[in-house]
Amino acid sequence: MPEFKPAYLIHGDDHGRIGERRAALRALAERESGSNGVECFAGDRSSPDVVAGALAAMTFAIGRRFLIVDGAERWKDADVATHLLPALASLGEETTIAFFAREEGRFKVSAQLARAVEKAGGSVAAERTMKARELPKWLQSEAARLGVSIDRDAAQALVAHVGERQQRLLRELEKLALELGAGARIGAEAVDEVAAHSAERQVWGLVDALVAGDGPAATRAYLELAAQGESVSRLVGLLARRVRDVLAIAQQLETGANPAQIKAGMKGSPWALDRRIAEARRSDAERLSRALEALADLELASHGASELSDPTEMVSAIAKIAA
Repeated sequence: MPEFKPAYLIHGDDHGRIGERRAALRALAERESGSNGVECFAGDRSSPDVVAGALAAMTFAIGRRFLIVDGAERWKDADVATHLLPALASLGEETTIAFFAREEGRFKVSAQLARAVEKAGGSVAAERTMKARELPKWLQSEAARLGVSIDRDAAQALVAHVGERQQRLLRELEKLALELGAGARIGAEAVDEVAAHSAERQVWGLVDALVAGDGPAATRAYLELAAQGESVSRLVGLLARRVRDVLAIAQQLETGANPAQIKAGMKGSPWALDRRIAEARRSDAERLSRALEALADLELASHGASELSDPTEMVSAIAKIAA
């Protein structure tokens, strides 16, 4: 049987992780006491006076009583001190209350509430989103916890594939650990092969080939995607975005900017930016500008449709872009 503390406060700006912890606590509470033993407070019912009143009220539920409170980030210190501090100081032995505060901008959890939870013998936990540059190191520590290792290049590649949401990154890392087995050393190639969905890999293979000017490889990738029913409008959007990014870098390189200066002015993982810079070095601004013009024509031709009326238009555009 799990042991519960009298009170919990989970706060921070990682709203996804906070939501996961709330769902897990509620499921655990319902297994422990049934749905009748769990009370939830949100919206208009989430205020220090209402929650304090609920704590003081009689209950006929059998077993441990759980109160789950959302929206604590909007509470003021004065209201917490007036209503909740006395209630938290006299919690019943069979009562557990959990506060969830999704912080953002000026909405921050009350310092009074944090102190009151700790004084009641409870637990205060902060769930913070990490900056992009912190994620590779975090992934390496999570990999060690899962019994595998991941080098920094592979960790940066995983961020580039999946994005910066820690929950998604952790799910992909767990899949890699299961796929490769305990003690595995995860490199960038393994991330490319396992983390990305096969169709998504082909999309990026098309993008990579076009930017590199490899017409035959780009045509093969497109024909495979077309056979799978991939939307032309989606492909054109992805191609245009990549070409614009690489073109912007190529133009900066031509003016004498160095990689450090370029990365300082652009968003994205360092690993992805290094790849874009390498692509720009292998290309030139004039060719990329022509490619963007061809993509604009293609986007107009495919606007509002998942298929072009003449599939050879896409193949011709690929040849023109890669030339």
